[in-house]
Amino acid sequence: MNPTMSEIKLSKVVVYGLGAMGRPMARNLHDHGILIGVKNRTEGKRQAMINELNLEEFEDDESMLSQADCVLTCVSADDDLKAVIADILDLMSPGSVVIDCSTVSPNTARSVADDLASKGISFIDAPVSGGVEGAKKGSLSIMVGADREQYKRAANVFAAIGSQITHMGRVGQGQATKAVNQVMVAGVAQAVCSALAMAEKCNLDLKKAIEVFSAGAAGNWFLDNRGSTMVNDEFNVGFKLNLLHKDLKICQETVAELGGQLPLIDDSIMEYAKLMEMDHGDEDISALIRLKRHLLSPELDD
Repeated sequence: MNPTMSEIKLSKVVVYGLGAMGRPMARNLHDHGILIGVKNRTEGKRQAMINELNLEEFEDDESMLSQADCVLTCVSADDDLKAVIADILDLMSPGSVVIDCSTVSPNTARSVADDLASKGISFIDAPVSGGVEGAKKGSLSIMVGADREQYKRAANVFAAIGSQITHMGRVGQGQATKAVNQVMVAGVAQAVCSALAMAEKCNLDLKKAIEVFSAGAAGNWFLDNRGSTMVNDEFNVGFKLNLLHKDLKICQETVAELGGQLPLIDDSIMEYAKLMEMDHGDEDISALIRLKRHLLSPELDD
């Protein structure tokens, strides 16, 4: 009996996008024996990864992509994803799959899926959460929007990069889930940065205070992983605030399409924009504490 499509797992993956998240995901796919190549718009990063993982040197993109049954994309924004899809659309084989781990709008995911479908290529929107730490450990939370058959085909790919893989529904629902996730991320950052700025102003022993908060109802991932770094003014450890600002604009658009408004989103966009104007855009989102400190000590010169 011939296997069904869902029984034929994806096993020849190309990673397109070798940023802070894409590089560790490529390493994990390589460790699972399913990575055949990498591509990046910056040639140096591509060549460095080929050398590190001892990957095959293909003659050109067409020879690499035509052999792949899956391209996993991980880029910064909607326009970047559209450019990548335009770049590979005519080089991939019908029946292959694009898995996008970027954070883009649900509308962009659906539009890209339509473009790929015209060439017989399937699309899975699979944004991730867990930060660079999760990407390195292969423990990302993956929110999947896809036809169920394609979702099943991608099981090997998801197992290599994540530990919590959830099929949220049709294409676009993965990105809708990520938008909700980013609202939560922004809200937690607001609370933790405000609270620790207050703790500083109260002259608390911050190491002890963080231990107390983490052990009770206020405990959370952000406090555990960013509490000590932010009070030490270390803001180069994780998710860049300019990327959360971009994600929150997507959240804002999504909420507007629903006919509503969430002040948490609007306020966070405004504050992160202010930090970007102050040249802090490449810092971790915990740099929000800079503004919270100023609110409690207006005399501070930021």
